[in-house]
Formats: sequence, structure tokens, C-alpha cells
Amino acid sequence: MFGSANNYLSGVLRAAEDYDGENLGTFLSLRDVHVQNHNLYISQPEKLVERMLKPPLDEVVGSHLKVLYYLSQEPPNYMEAYNHQAASCSAVVKLLQQMKDENWCLPVMYRVCLDLRYLAQACEKHCRGFTPGHILEKAADCMMACFRVCAADGRASEEDTKRLGMMNLVNQLFKIYFRINKLHLCKPLIRAIDNCSFKDSFPLPEQITYKYFVGRRAMFDSNYRMAVEDLSYAFTHCPDRFKSNKRLILIYLVPVKMLLGYLPRKSMLERYDLLLFHDLALALKAGNVKKFDEIVHEHELVLIRSGIYLLVEKLKFIVYRNLFKKVFAIRKTHQLDMGDFLSALQFVGVTDVSLDETHCIIANLIYEGKIKGYISHAHNKLVVSKQNPFPSLIST
Repeated sequence: MFGSANNYLSGVLRAAEDYDGENLGTFLSLRDVHVQNHNLYISQPEKLVERMLKPPLDEVVGSHLKVLYYLSQEPPNYMEAYNHQAASCSAVVKLLQQMKDENWCLPVMYRVCLDLRYLAQACEKHCRGFTPGHILEKAADCMMACFRVCAADGRASEEDTKRLGMMNLVNQLFKIYFRINKLHLCKPLIRAIDNCSFKDSFPLPEQITYKYFVGRRAMFDSNYRMAVEDLSYAFTHCPDRFKSNKRLILIYLVPVKMLLGYLPRKSMLERYDLLLFHDLALALKAGNVKKFDEIVHEHELVLIRSGIYLLVEKLKFIVYRNLFKKVFAIRKTHQLDMGDFLSALQFVGVTDVSLDETHCIIANLIYEGKIKGYISHAHNKLVVSKQNPFPSLIST
């Protein structure tokens, strides 16, 4: 820890003169040990900083010292700290623009933008008088200014281009947009990465995070095959030592794969403490609608908080499909009385369903391609195809 502000600034200057972005980023990180140094809690550090550092680095550092000052108050003044962190981010934009054909300062941008998001979240939690998500959205606007500078740097060589910082920023922006439920804002960011000539050259941890969010967005767009592809990439490449991260990926990957007809292995679910999905899979396979509903009801809060409640509810149509397939297997005819399906539902414990509701369920299954056939209302029968009346979920 640096004893005085002058020592701290000398360290900043050395890092800048050595083009050491990682070290300089540490000097500007709210997670570094220097934030505990009371000598750096300065309300007006401009003259001190300007004496030792050139613009715009002096603005970046001066704003950072003000952030430390406002966070040291009792209670912390999160709003003022956020405002000065936003000013630091704006000064980083100037720093990026000033450096032609150089990208050594990207770690500085990463640290400043990361702390900006954390402070915005703190403001959302502790500050009153703002519409929920407003401060986070303003933080995203600051980050977008950095992103535009990076994305526009097409002249530098592949080793020196600031475009190498794009995915890190995109992941930060994803975290904000998912938090404030503005997923439509992800689309231009995804397009920018897809059009990047070296999109496979970004650091693997960044690619894993990117695939995780892109997979979740595809899931919300009902593009389940793309969701499985991206989430599977994230899960496969995420190191085993990050068990909590792998579990988080599985929370979305497992139900999406179940929608496509792939049931999870119990051993894998046990390893990641996700046996909820094993119970759902057993009910789904058996066509036990009542049991499925009981499991969903029991874990309702967990499913809602994870953002997969509606996704799991869509699995219910597969439960109906599997139950009705058993009716077909028992009757061994292609003209099935609608009353038999109602009886099957009542047999598995669904007592609050009418014949009209049964008609609606089967009509939806036909529409979704889970049953091949049509309803003859005149004869109150389901007429199913003689060829593969219940298509494999994996091929639909």
C-alpha cells in the first residue's frame, strides 16, 4: 500500500510510461488494496494530479480519487461516487482516442467500466428517486462510448487494434441489458461481434461469457437450437473448477435441451445440485401431468428467479404429448375418441379439466407438430396420421 498520494501517483506515472496497462488498471480498480489508503481520500485532487500526470490520464486518476473519497463517507455516497466514476469512464474514452495504433490501455478501460457497473448497481440498490434501471442504463451509455471507439479502430494491426476490447465491453453491456430487461439492445452488439474478422481470437473466458448470454437471448427468442449450441459451448469450455458457473449455464441449457427431446443424466444433475430437473424429466417421460405441476409449483420461486419459469411451463406440452401417446399405444387405432384423452388426464390426477380444454390441448399439440393429425369435431375424435403420428421431439 502506498504511504502517500504522491507515492501512489508516482506508481501511476511509472505504469503509464512503461505502457503497462495491467498495472495501470490495478491503480484504478476499486478492488485493489490501495482503496484502503486513507491518504487517497481527497475531495479536490485536481492540482495534485495535474502536477504529475498529463491529460487525459489526469482526469481518469483525479475522478478515481474522488470516487474513493465519496465511498469513504459514512454512509457511502454512492451517487456521487458513480458520477465521478462515469467522469473517469469519459476520460478513458479520450485516452483511447488519443492513442493511435495502440491498445495497451485496454485493461484500464476494462477496470473502469467494470467498477462503473458495480457502482451503478449500488446506486440502484441504495439510492431513491430513480426509475429502476435508469442508472444502469446511463452506465451502459458511458460504456457504449468506449465500445464505439474500439469498434471503429480498423486501421491498426490485429495485435494493436482496440477492437480486441470489444467482447469484454459487450459482455459488460449484456449483464446490464439482461438486468434491466432490455434484451433488444443486445442485437447490434451481437452483430458487431459476428462481423468481427477475429471473433474466435478473443480470450476464452470472454468467449464463454459471450456464448452464455447469446445462448440465453436465443432461448428467450425461442431459437432453441441456437441456444443449445451456444450454451453447450459455454458449458464445455468452462473449466471444471468453476463449478458454480457451470451450474448457472446448466440452469438454462438443461430445460432447452429437454424441449428438444434430450433428457439429462441423473449423475450430471447430482453433481451440480440440479435434481429438480431429474424430477421434471421423470414426470415428463411418464406423461404424469399432475406430478409435473406439483414439482413446478414446489419450485416456483426458484424457477421465476432463474428466469426459466415460462420455459419450464412449455415442457408441459411434451408431458401431454407423452401421455396421449400412451393412449394411442393402448387403443391401437388411428381414430381416437377425445373422451379417452380426458380419461387419461383424470387417471394421472388432473381432475379440473373439461372436454373442451382437452380439445384445446390437443389442438395446440397438433399446431406445434407434436401430433400429426386433425380433430374431427363432428365425431369427437382425433384422427392421427398412419405414418409417425407422434414425431420424435429430436427431429421436430
